[in-house]
Amino acid sequence: MRLEEIINKHRENLNDTDMVIWKYILNHRSEARHISIHELARDCAVSSTTIVRFAQKLGFDGFGELKAVLKMETAEQSDYSADVLNDLGKFYRQIWDKLSTSNYDDASRLIHESNRVFAFASGVVQQNVVEELKRLFFYDGVLIYSVQGRVELETILRTLTPDDVFIFVSLSGETTMAVEAARELKLRDIPIISITQLHDNTLASLSTANMYVSPAQFQIYDADEERAPYKSMMPYFVLIEIWYIKYRLYLQKLKEKTNKTPKTE
Repeated sequence: MRLEEIINKHRENLNDTDMVIWKYILNHRSEARHISIHELARDCAVSSTTIVRFAQKLGFDGFGELKAVLKMETAEQSDYSADVLNDLGKFYRQIWDKLSTSNYDDASRLIHESNRVFAFASGVVQQNVVEELKRLFFYDGVLIYSVQGRVELETILRTLTPDDVFIFVSLSGETTMAVEAARELKLRDIPIISITQLHDNTLASLSTANMYVSPAQFQIYDADEERAPYKSMMPYFVLIEIWYIKYRLYLQKLKEKTNKTPKTE
């Protein structure tokens, strides 16, 4: 589990001082892999004890274990060579290796046990992801209702109960409308599944189950064209297809478990 995922999981327990430490690590990731606890404390204007408490809030024994996780993580690539097709192929293989080995049981359980499933997308690509989710899960009789626009979202929110589940598909995880809705859902104990980019974000921290994507940029234009790099959003679609297959496997495991349970007379 990457450090961003750990932060999102424990974010509710982190105070302002903890977030200062985290923002420093995030903005100085390379240096943080080798920094001492005393240097980090000095740069964040806190005590060494505060650094230790921060690490423990994340489930580590101490700062040394947190730093070990940092060292194991490889830096995300943002620039690629001129051989874009080759790099794209490598990227797809990396995405497959990562997403196919992730655990989807929590999200699958929420879908299986829900009365109704709703989904909200924060952008055009994300809306296409929701449409593909609807198509895939329809094969199993799971109807996913797509919610579009503020008025429709606010109307639907008033009808939800803890027996329902709400899916948010976002890139930043910071879209105001989605975050506000997620806060209300959490207060009412309504399960939330979020699909966001892998980084520290509010939406993921509010969710019951999280899934992450890591889009990548490829430079396919000449430097003098002054155009933004091409960004591959394929990880979204790879993720939901793998999730659907994992959902089918989850149902199969439940069926096998039920069949093995001895009947009581």
